[in-house]
Amino acid sequence: MSEESPSQWERDKVVLREMFREEWRLHSELLGGGRFGAFPLLVVALVAGAVWLLDYTGTDPGAVVAGLHALAFVFGLHTGSIGFVGRDAMENVLGEVTLVVFSARTLPLSQGRLLAIFVLKDVVYYAGLFLLPMAVGVAPAALAEGGFGLATIPLLWVTLVTTFVLGIGLTIAGVGLSAKGLPGRALLLGLTVGAAVAAWYTGVPVIAYTPYGLYQDPGLVSAVTSAVLILAAFAVGAATFDPAVEAADRSVGPDYRRWLARVDDPVAAKTLLDVHRSSGGFGKVLFSAAVLLGVTAGLVDLAADITGVAPSVGVSFGAVLGLTGFTTYNWLTTNDDVESYLAHPLDAESVFHGKLRAFLLLGPAVGLAFYAVGVAWRGTPLGEAIVGAVVLVGVACYVFGLTIYLAGMSPNEFLFDTGLYAAFGAAVAIPLVPILVVAFALAPVSTGLLAPLGVGGVVLGGAGIGLYRRSLPKWGAYHRE
Repeated sequence: MSEESPSQWERDKVVLREMFREEWRLHSELLGGGRFGAFPLLVVALVAGAVWLLDYTGTDPGAVVAGLHALAFVFGLHTGSIGFVGRDAMENVLGEVTLVVFSARTLPLSQGRLLAIFVLKDVVYYAGLFLLPMAVGVAPAALAEGGFGLATIPLLWVTLVTTFVLGIGLTIAGVGLSAKGLPGRALLLGLTVGAAVAAWYTGVPVIAYTPYGLYQDPGLVSAVTSAVLILAAFAVGAATFDPAVEAADRSVGPDYRRWLARVDDPVAAKTLLDVHRSSGGFGKVLFSAAVLLGVTAGLVDLAADITGVAPSVGVSFGAVLGLTGFTTYNWLTTNDDVESYLAHPLDAESVFHGKLRAFLLLGPAVGLAFYAVGVAWRGTPLGEAIVGAVVLVGVACYVFGLTIYLAGMSPNEFLFDTGLYAAFGAAVAIPLVPILVVAFALAPVSTGLLAPLGVGGVVLGGAGIGLYRRSLPKWGAYHRE
């Protein structure tokens, strides 16, 4: 007698278990069990310190909670961007890698079930690794009667998790619609702009219908509305997202020589061409910068509410949008490694030089484009606008050099290495915090402060290039071994 084939539920459980096992194995073996296991403790310490500091300065506890939900939402948007990576993995645009979530052709599971299992794995995994420590980090302030109640921490965790889920759903839905060509992109743009205009015109409190609204006003109505919003996002994603879909025309033009003539570096030309041909193209770089622009605008509004003084738009937007240096470099190195180039007459130093050239062509341009949008949107004096642009380029180059020095061509992987993450955060905070203090507390910024800020931006840019140069011998020796 033949063995009875496993049920659908049993197959789902096997795939989910293996996804959990592989996620843990990847992080623990790549980063070391001890260093990776300490990451939640680092998150607790960072959140507890930030909450205590904000409470000490008189910040409204509601603003702190709103900030935590904003972080969870942005993290969900980033996690949902697996749609971009997955389509590339299927088409082998950036590397011969096929993820389990995109292997419906070889597993007895539909693409929809695989995607649902993958999202469930991510939600459970990061709910414990990242979001639970965020919620627990509020406990010290609650014990010190800092405007938080211990009884609300479980609710805070639930709403942080559901906010994270909402971010994943919205990104998957956006990726799915954008993959449908011009009609899908037009529909996505229409829905986004239409919803924003309708909410503004009618005065509908959109936030009240999100998981954050559930935290603000726990009850059946807020729970149902936030659940409907999440389900609607995933319904659109399930109906439109299919990484296995291939374009009707698989041919591409001989563009490499044209790109090489433009940038005069073979690695830079290949890097930019890979990003251009990958799913989402340069749009995913713009998407990451747009998210950071929204976060910056929220921080400026929050600071104005706390202090009663409008921050310097030019300096604050320039400082925060300089962090696009990390997201841009991340997309330039996605599914890319030095070893793939060593079959050619190139050494590791040449590969990193090409990444530098590609970054300098793309990174500052993207940051400055969104900086111009922010300045035009909020307005700022001319002097602050110019200095803010200098600060943006300096911070972007500094973050780029720092990332290469610490992580090489693996900027995503080192984020779960507790030691490297702490070093990266401290190295970014040391120059950035004083700039933001001036922007938030001393606006309008006087001429006597603008000049040092501009010089500081130039120094930061030089420090970034210096870190890049110091990293070349280290990574060259590493890859030669």
